[in-house]
Amino acid sequence: QVYFAESGAGLVQPGGSLRLSCAVHVSIFDWFAIAWYRQVPGKQRDFVAHIGGDGYTNYADSVKGRFTISRDRAKTMVYLQMNDLKSEDTAVYYCNFLPSRENYWGQGTQVTVSS
Repeated sequence: QVYFAESGAGLVQPGGSLRLSCAVHVSIFDWFAIAWYRQVPGKQRDFVAHIGGDGYTNYADSVKGRFTISRDRAKTMVYLQMNDLKSEDTAVYYCNFLPSRENYWGQGTQVTVSS
């Protein structure tokens, strides 16, 4: 069963921008916070940003000021606007609950920042 479906993969030059989308296939009635995570092969999956059911947002220090997380009014889509991208932002990006639930991980979407 697919709970979260990420999209928006792209190859961007350093300093460029990209917007990722997360289709939320979980009842709006039972979620409070959804987060973006990212993972580089061979490394742990890290927290990037989250948005609460009330619209509260929080960001990892590494992306603060550059990334913006948002959602649509129906809470069926969560977005991650990424600006001023750096090579270290290269990773597979995932969305999941905060805290994450193991059985809810999707396929993720690849973001590559390279010149």
